[in-house]
Amino acid sequence: MLFSFVAMLKINVLVIGKTDASWLQQGMQVYVDRLKHYVPFSFEVIPDLKQRKSISIPVQKQKEAQLILSKLAVTDFVVLLDEKGKNYSSVGLADWIEKLSLRTTKLVFVIGGPYGFDETVYARANTKISLSALTFSHQMVRVVILEQLYRAFTIIRKEPYHHE
Repeated sequence: MLFSFVAMLKINVLVIGKTDASWLQQGMQVYVDRLKHYVPFSFEVIPDLKQRKSISIPVQKQKEAQLILSKLAVTDFVVLLDEKGKNYSSVGLADWIEKLSLRTTKLVFVIGGPYGFDETVYARANTKISLSALTFSHQMVRVVILEQLYRAFTIIRKEPYHHE
């Protein structure tokens, strides 16, 4: 087992815009607190653009891209949460994270704004993951990825959270 390598991994979830609904904030906090027992973990919010309603969608995506890219280090392994990304089962995601921990020390999951990512962010990404064939709001995805990361670490450690 690769426990020792996974223990050296750091994970950051980077998102555009604050979470409006208190019930989503509460759900996110549950999994952020749980994840911190397994891995150095951070959840970082890039504030929404000011006067975003007066900015065209392409310009909005470009400005968000500049903010996202400014938060990434050259050595970060960047994973975009994107509807066109690779699908994993929960066990498959755990295996992927465990194997990836041999190659990188920091994994950054990026959740874009409501219109997705600019091409410059796609160009910087190492990979894309889709959480479902269904479409979720960019705020709902936050809870889903946090729960799946927590689940992945319980699978890696063979703890009884995940049932097959």
